[in-house]
Amino acid sequence: MDHKRPYDTLVMLFVLAICFEPSLGDTNAQILMRFKGSLSNGKALTNWGNESSLCNWTGLLCRANQTFYGLRLEHMGLGGTINVETLFELPTLVSFSVINNTFEGPMPEFKKLVRLRALFLSNNKFSGDIPDDAFEGMRKLKRVFLAENGFTGRIPKSLANLPRLLDLDLRRNGFGGNIPEFQQQDFRVFNLSYNQLEGQIPESLSNMYPSSFAGNEGLCGKPLSYCNHYGGNESRSMEPNPDSPQRKGKKHRILITVIIVVAVVAFASILSLLFIHNHRRKRFQPGIVAKQRNSQKSAGFKESENVDLTADFKGGDGELNFVREDKGGFDLQELLRASAVVLGSGSFGSSYKAMILGGPTVVVKRFRHMNNVGKQEFSEHMQRLGSLTHPNLLPLAAFYYRKEDKFLVYDFAENGSLASQLHGRNDSVLTWSTRLKIIKGVARGLAYLCENFPGKSLPHGHLKSSNVVLDHSFEPHLTEYGLVEVMSKSHAQKFMAAYKAPEISKFGRPNVKSDVWCLGILILEVLTGKFPANYLRPGKGGNNADLATWVDSVVREEWTGEVFDKDILGTRNGEGEMMKLLRIGMFCCKWSVGNRWDWREAVAKIEEVKEKDGEDDYSSYYASDGDLNSRTMTEDEFSFSITN
Repeated sequence: MDHKRPYDTLVMLFVLAICFEPSLGDTNAQILMRFKGSLSNGKALTNWGNESSLCNWTGLLCRANQTFYGLRLEHMGLGGTINVETLFELPTLVSFSVINNTFEGPMPEFKKLVRLRALFLSNNKFSGDIPDDAFEGMRKLKRVFLAENGFTGRIPKSLANLPRLLDLDLRRNGFGGNIPEFQQQDFRVFNLSYNQLEGQIPESLSNMYPSSFAGNEGLCGKPLSYCNHYGGNESRSMEPNPDSPQRKGKKHRILITVIIVVAVVAFASILSLLFIHNHRRKRFQPGIVAKQRNSQKSAGFKESENVDLTADFKGGDGELNFVREDKGGFDLQELLRASAVVLGSGSFGSSYKAMILGGPTVVVKRFRHMNNVGKQEFSEHMQRLGSLTHPNLLPLAAFYYRKEDKFLVYDFAENGSLASQLHGRNDSVLTWSTRLKIIKGVARGLAYLCENFPGKSLPHGHLKSSNVVLDHSFEPHLTEYGLVEVMSKSHAQKFMAAYKAPEISKFGRPNVKSDVWCLGILILEVLTGKFPANYLRPGKGGNNADLATWVDSVVREEWTGEVFDKDILGTRNGEGEMMKLLRIGMFCCKWSVGNRWDWREAVAKIEEVKEKDGEDDYSSYYASDGDLNSRTMTEDEFSFSITN
């Protein structure tokens, strides 16, 4: 019987190991509940502990295999204490975000969380100096967002020494002193604006945008103005004493200079007023319009002074050709006598707003690059465009044919272009619900064009925010659609939006998915509030997907609301749906045409997006890799790499 005892002992040890395994350490759920206990105002976390699956808890981030990896407790009104000691017990925690809450006091000792890759503390009430060693040992940290708090003192050297740091946002704090030398130079996000920094900007940061350092009056050096003769790293204390003769003499020189400048400006203003008064007496001369608004790229940012359209219309067939029976009521002479202003001028020509006396207000667009199109061919194509009727198309009313130029007359939209609303200086704010409404309308308009031009490679061809106009209720209407056929090929390749799609550099020709790419870029522009810089540069597509690449770089590791425009970032109960729309935009911007969605799938997915998160939608948004409602994407799914 003795020979059986070792076997019995092993079995008993195995059973004991199973029975007492939980006592060896707390589970993630138990740790998180203890962490919650240190917080105040935790009403948003009421389902913690009530859901069987940890990944269904509010604010928890999980990977496709249901592995917990982060906390995203944003816009929840949370306060109290961030218990770092408790967070340290979570072995898989790599991302921590409490953006837009009410935490206050000094920054917690996050350096204990050496596995952390992303730290988001923006828009709280943290304050005080951050110790110089606050980030020591956090060698995996890539993203640090501390914006809009009350931090003071110098920027910690341990932060500047992080070897993998890619995103840094310290704007609107009270950081002072010199900027330390940053080890990482190839930043994706870098913002030190509106602090109290001084001295010379390190040479390693000289390639950053000037806006990264705005609001720091003591800073100098590239990309800002040159530093004074005391040298780049000299502090203000080395300047002459305020009461010294040298400083007093300098003040006198400055005062004299100011007086001279004011006198010159006043004299120049008088001359300018006289010039404008005389200039308004003259009639409009050919060519002036094209020079007035060349920098606006037809975005409709601001109307200019009144102009005379007579010179522009000389040399044509003398007839305004209406393409719709319901759009008559005025003739060419009435249009020429209309009060007109320049809305914008871009690569295709000028746009005018014409207010016809006793008639409608219309938009007249001048196109200079249709020179190879015969009158009959042009007329037939315009008649076809005029027959299109859809709530999200800006109706074409009439056209005017000249050999050199062609003029298209459209209905007028009261709220201007989407570009002017997003990027103009009219202090307008588009809410999330309005932006969603605009995107859905744009998608429906594009779908209508695709259905009515099934054999065309580019049903729209020039879809961008300046070609989406908004009526009195902010309903979107597409304009400049269906013009590829009558456009000069060389000019279309150089300037039309669809020709910026990445496949153009490889195959040299667009297809209907190039319009989908434009739709994706438009979605990202509407969500981020950033203008696609590639639209400003001529040439074929190639490596021009700046906005898509930037969005991809920000969300590659953790899906974060940091990409959203600040005007919609605080939208209540809508961020989950914003994330859905963001991913739709990314699927429309796939670098590989074969992997990019077609217009039917894109439109269908856009229609599914809601204004507010549903009870199930947000909690399941981050669930698996399978579909659009999944919590994460595989690297290949949202990669914009040119190797695709």
